[in-house]
Amino acid sequence: MEKWEAAYIAGIIDGEGSITLTRMHEGEHRRPCITVASTDKELLIYLQSLTGGTINNKKNYKPDRHKDSFTLTIKKKENVMFILKHISPYLRVDKKRKRSLWILEHYEKVTLRNGKYSPELLKAKLSFEELFFQI
Repeated sequence: MEKWEAAYIAGIIDGEGSITLTRMHEGEHRRPCITVASTDKELLIYLQSLTGGTINNKKNYKPDRHKDSFTLTIKKKENVMFILKHISPYLRVDKKRKRSLWILEHYEKVTLRNGKYSPELLKAKLSFEELFFQI
């Protein structure tokens, strides 16, 4: 990823995106996720070409008053970590920059590949999530 692309993506995320932890399935631990919402599907298609992810249509209940809107969601861990690594220096919204850096610094340390946590590791994982949402 070029520096200018990383800076551009950071600007879009600062303005229209979110960096969060989400559950894919009930009872599962949270994992990093990046989303960008927009009424400009062309923009999201371009971002998707750089970052991966999927674009979903949002239901428009009042088409006479509102434009159709779409959401790009990036859930694949490798993609999310790659993106955060490259865009973090360019994020200007303090909360999003701190969340990005928190994930980069701590997520791998508290996440086991097989998902089988000892009581100590589970406590660390839940503490990571709790502290993340306090940012």
